[in-house]
Amino acid sequence: MPIGTLIKTIQDIMRKDVGVDGDAQRISQIVWLLFLKIFNDREEEWQLTTPKYKTPLESRFRWQNWAKDPEGITGEELIDFVNIDLFPSLKRLAYVAGVSPHGRVIGSVFEDAYNYMKSGTLLRQVINTIEEEVDFNSSSDRHLFNDIYEKILADLQSAGNAGEYYTPRAVTQFMVETLDPQLGESVLDPANGTGGFLTNTIEHLKEQVKNADDLKILQESIHGVEKKPLPHMLALTNMMLHGIDVPTNILHGNTLSRPLKEYGPKERVDIIVTNPPFGGMEEDGIENNFPKKYQTRETADLFMAMIMHRLKHNTGRAAVVLPDGFLFGEGVKTTLKRELLEEFSLHTIVRLPKGVFSPYTSISTNILFFEKGGPTKEVWFFLSSHMA
Repeated sequence: MPIGTLIKTIQDIMRKDVGVDGDAQRISQIVWLLFLKIFNDREEEWQLTTPKYKTPLESRFRWQNWAKDPEGITGEELIDFVNIDLFPSLKRLAYVAGVSPHGRVIGSVFEDAYNYMKSGTLLRQVINTIEEEVDFNSSSDRHLFNDIYEKILADLQSAGNAGEYYTPRAVTQFMVETLDPQLGESVLDPANGTGGFLTNTIEHLKEQVKNADDLKILQESIHGVEKKPLPHMLALTNMMLHGIDVPTNILHGNTLSRPLKEYGPKERVDIIVTNPPFGGMEEDGIENNFPKKYQTRETADLFMAMIMHRLKHNTGRAAVVLPDGFLFGEGVKTTLKRELLEEFSLHTIVRLPKGVFSPYTSISTNILFFEKGGPTKEVWFFLSSHMA
């Protein structure tokens, strides 16, 4: 079944359920079900390839024991199992002591997840559709998950209302290839959304992997933080399908909620590649995590202050998507731009074509490429007519 048809089939089943209200809830429901299916398929592989692998799940909570059988539990029995037994158990993995890294990943996915469906019969139909149509141990099906993402994100048209825009694949790929990360360099996306920049980075670095030790270095070098539960769920799933089996470096939280001065030299990174939320305002008090000269509630400005601080001296480099307002605005923006020119080499600005973030926003945007250890001597400014 084509991916678009698969997602539409599942959504059509969910539309009959009185508990699911709107695209966001339907997508959230699809994502946690897909995650459990993917985790189960990956576990089957880990049990064959990873010595002493032990599942963090009780036997009855493994997908293969409650979901896989098309004639398995359904109706009220299924809804009660999911709401009363399954979800509380998975949520506990986020904070119970002694949980394995695999268990912490599950807990991170489910700490803010909900089962919106009220009909166990319809939920069984959704589960059976996923089980019949997708095998994530098949390399072709695993590759198709990118297409599932595209379909899911296309259905989340409202995602940009809070100043958060999902970055087209052509843009993420261009930024990563231009930065050219090398194996062993630490890479951070402090507002990673569904993980587009990080998955492009993984694919770029895989070409440099020669053995199991290299693969371990790659897995440990990828870092991300995402504030919103649904993109975080998608990002963790995406990481697992791109070979990051235990994505414990992909955190759920607000990067800006930690005081800037707490980030010491050991937490500086080689590369930051990101499209931070812009056009939005942070909640009261967040600005107090920053020195007076940076204090504002404008999200993009605070992210830029944090990005500039967290790059390694002399070797750190970044690619950041920012709106025109950053280049031409005043106040805190003036301070940031002065420091960017005096202490960094802002060597390239690429003006993105209008409509690149449609339908989320028509705001004009730019990619800033810079390295820590200035001052800036010259800036190349490119006008991009298209990104394909």
